[in-house]
Amino acid sequence: MELPILTLVTFVPMLGMIVVLLMSNNSEKGIKTVSTVFSGISLIFSVLLLVKFDRSMAGFQFIEKAPWIPPINVSYYLGVDGLSITMVFLTALLSFVAVIASYGIMDRVKQYFALFLLLQTAMTGVFVSLDFFLFYVFWEAMLVPMYFLIGIWGGPNREYAAIKFFLYTLLGSVAMLLAILAMYFTSMPHTFDIVQLSAAHPFAPRFQMIVFLALFLGFAIKVPVFPFHTWLPDAHVEAPTAISVILAGVLLKMGAYGILRISYPILPDAARSFAVPLAILAVINIIYGALVAMAQKDLKKLVAYSSVSHMGYVLLGIASMTTTGMNGAVMQMFAHGIITGSLFLLVGVIYDRAHTRDIDAFGGLAIQLPIFTGIMSLAVFASLGLPGLAGFIAEFMVFVGAFAIFKPIVIISAVGIVITAGYFLWMLQRMFLGKAQEKHAGFPDLSARELVSLVPLQILTVAIGVYPWPIIALMNSSMEALSHLMRGI
Repeated sequence: MELPILTLVTFVPMLGMIVVLLMSNNSEKGIKTVSTVFSGISLIFSVLLLVKFDRSMAGFQFIEKAPWIPPINVSYYLGVDGLSITMVFLTALLSFVAVIASYGIMDRVKQYFALFLLLQTAMTGVFVSLDFFLFYVFWEAMLVPMYFLIGIWGGPNREYAAIKFFLYTLLGSVAMLLAILAMYFTSMPHTFDIVQLSAAHPFAPRFQMIVFLALFLGFAIKVPVFPFHTWLPDAHVEAPTAISVILAGVLLKMGAYGILRISYPILPDAARSFAVPLAILAVINIIYGALVAMAQKDLKKLVAYSSVSHMGYVLLGIASMTTTGMNGAVMQMFAHGIITGSLFLLVGVIYDRAHTRDIDAFGGLAIQLPIFTGIMSLAVFASLGLPGLAGFIAEFMVFVGAFAIFKPIVIISAVGIVITAGYFLWMLQRMFLGKAQEKHAGFPDLSARELVSLVPLQILTVAIGVYPWPIIALMNSSMEALSHLMRGI
């Protein structure tokens, strides 16, 4: 009997949640250890997926399918291709890192880690679901743990940020639900099967346009696409460090994933019609996000708005519909996950020591915290797209893929790189260079636990920047097949 590896990678964290709930409230160290072990097992299964994945195949692999609600044709249907396996590994890796980064949580430890493990299961489930009903269940299941993780363990304005996040996401979810129901009742026979609908293309062009817009609202809020981005800075600023890592590293990827997994293959005529508007929204995201990031004094807000800008590159690669552009978009999703995950971890480290994120409150930290400075510099240079690091490869592929299709838009988008370099270098200059400040003299450098959560992300950032082919090979066949479909080849 073949190992149900997708079920295991998805539900092992939920099993961990059950174990955590059965433990005593006073066993804080045990709860953290158990959470680490179960999240780590999920990571091991995701690595096993990578090892066993056939990179030459464009279709879905490791398929698990069983009837779930037969009267309405709902199935427990899991599978991964080059797009989703990349996201599954990213989710498992960042979740494991975030669990380690959560060791500083001291209030209601049992509830925190139980909710976090539930969140990990829901996030992974989105990336492996091939049935709309199951996909929607996992998509909605993320809302509750994320709402409480921000609303209980967040900053001073946590309740406002949590409610805003919940309402925005719920609005998008309702639009998505209506689109799913419309596709279900229009398809003959009625089905929630994503693979079947992707292969059959059963919908008329006008119907596709309406459904595409409804789905886009749901996905655009998650990306986030301007002007649906306003929930993001509040959520990031108020969320605890580990949850900021998950927000930036995983949740923002779900919108782009939804466009590539659902909107493009099922509604190709509508997608082609909206290619130019998507590219225009992409350049707005890139330039607007970078300019607003430059104006920030709060370090966490700066990183949050840089995410708005960087997700614009993802949207631009998707809009190009070329193999190179879409490979670049998925690469940017992965690179942004590990780079911005590092940045949020580092923001959390300095906040733990200084209890402020005001950039102007620091100076000369390179003398007092040399290891912290080195790792922060590496993450910043990767984020601004320095050659040899993961961010450069992703942005370069997006530009190459999109240039032949949207020359003026790509030229304008390139200005975003200069602005990004400007605000990140200005931040480095203000915080780390100059004369050391007496009030920071006693700050300890990175601890062993902090290094354990940061170093793997730094190694991946450099490894992908130097030799990106292994990760491109994962997604290339799937993106090539999708590009051929979109361009009618």
